[in-house]
Amino acid sequence: MNKRLLISFGKKIRMERRRQGISQEKLAELADLHRNYIGMIERAEINITLLNIEKLAKALKTTPVNLLRSKSNHKQNKEAKSSSENIVMWEI
Repeated sequence: MNKRLLISFGKKIRMERRRQGISQEKLAELADLHRNYIGMIERAEINITLLNIEKLAKALKTTPVNLLRSKSNHKQNKEAKSSSENIVMWEI
């Protein structure tokens, strides 16, 4: 398993949650997930499912793609769009 991907995703969840001023408990409530599960995601202790990524995205008022996109992917996507390509680049 690529632990770096889990770490990156967990950091993205924590950053977005804190940016919005939401506690882990509140995010868990909004996403219909357990509070401990949110902590485990943020600490990269578990491999989250796509369904739960969607729940978190809705709770954080964003998209699953935004939660999965890294900074380097965001830059690559901008470059791809500017060259008339609509390919989503994933760093795994």
